[in-house]
Amino acid sequence: MVLAAGDANAPGARHAWEELARVYWRPLYWHVRRRGGSHSDAQDLVQAFFVRLLEKPVIQHAQRGRGRFRTFLLAALDNFLANEHDRSVALKRGGGVELRPLDFSESELDFAPEPASPGKPLEQLFDRDWAHAVLDKSLAQLGAEFARDGKAASWEKLRPFLFRGPEPGEYEATARQLGISDALMRKAVSRLRGRLRLLARSEIARTVATVSEVEAEYQHLVNVISGC
Repeated sequence: MVLAAGDANAPGARHAWEELARVYWRPLYWHVRRRGGSHSDAQDLVQAFFVRLLEKPVIQHAQRGRGRFRTFLLAALDNFLANEHDRSVALKRGGGVELRPLDFSESELDFAPEPASPGKPLEQLFDRDWAHAVLDKSLAQLGAEFARDGKAASWEKLRPFLFRGPEPGEYEATARQLGISDALMRKAVSRLRGRLRLLARSEIARTVATVSEVEAEYQHLVNVISGC
């Protein structure tokens, strides 16, 4: 996907960038906010940043072997912010380049203004936000799969067990609500966790070059989430 986004003349370049934006806009927004930007300024700057990446061949520098895409993207944003410091908000809204507007409707509600510190610098906070963004998108995909199969109610019952073990008797009670045996309940939760892991790896795979990188990034995601 990154390579597709880097070829401005390719038919799928804009679509690739919009897909990348769906995962990365929120961590980038939080990064701008932690640097002192207001809610409205952060909206304008992140939207303009993606427009900039469409206008200029910046993404071509994100080549294989040059490190993680999220690291490249954060450095590109910091450079963009330095260059945009004195520009007007009107220009930040993107000029004549069309990009599907990003959905900032919930960004401020989710924003936790945790300041950077020697023990938790901005880059580490960005990694945490990235990990949550990947996980949130994978959860949304998994929920959509259940809804597509007409099993939205089952999803709501099973979802709480994705990240924790059951309380005493909880599996049995949920199994009765779903009309399945206790053994099938445990298998259902195991399959659900496996599917979530696969979806997260698939999302990561869109921004790396090799299978080994997928596994390394996935393990980093797990470590970051576990350390929150």
